[in-house]
Amino acid sequence: MEMITQLFDFVLHVDKYLEAFVQSYGFWVYGLLFLIIFVETGVVVMPFLPGDSLLFVVGAMCGVGLMDYTLSVTLLLAAAVAGNQSNYTIGRHIGPKVFQWESSRFFNKQAFNQAHAFYERYGGVTIIAARFMPFLRTFAPFVAGVAQMTRSRFTLFDVVGGALWVIGIVTVGYFFGNFPWVKTHLDKIIWAMIFIPGSFVVFGTLRSRLRARN
Repeated sequence: MEMITQLFDFVLHVDKYLEAFVQSYGFWVYGLLFLIIFVETGVVVMPFLPGDSLLFVVGAMCGVGLMDYTLSVTLLLAAAVAGNQSNYTIGRHIGPKVFQWESSRFFNKQAFNQAHAFYERYGGVTIIAARFMPFLRTFAPFVAGVAQMTRSRFTLFDVVGGALWVIGIVTVGYFFGNFPWVKTHLDKIIWAMIFIPGSFVVFGTLRSRLRARN
């Protein structure tokens, strides 16, 4: 329980944790960021890491000169693309037998089903759209691998989606992250970044299931 509490605290106050890490370890922050983004997108059992809010805070820190914008975007984009490639490879290797798995500590069956329903409805565009949707972005490349999407087609969607996600959110953070109002209400903004995209995923999944039944 204490571990979950600490995780929520990290997600909601990622700006404070990241700033403290920069002040203590300097350049090593880039390695930490690469690892977080790679693990969130590349390991199917890690859908709870704060990708969107982390990118936003990185942009804000670049805006005040604590981090380098070009280096941050380059490394984070590389991590996002490599993570998706890893996740896709895992899904392609495991194949359709994943549908027989049950929910466990290391596998969220509901999140997988939502990603699969979204993929069935929107196809390859899911890889791009999922970048902006917590949980779905972790399972979308995995589902694409399970569905045996070709590597070349997946890579195209992977790079385009990764570029829009990383460059877009870091740039927004760069220009707006240090506004007083934004800094004061950052925790509420983070919650919005989690729940608003998530609600679209749930709605889309329910709609697909209702159509399938009809």
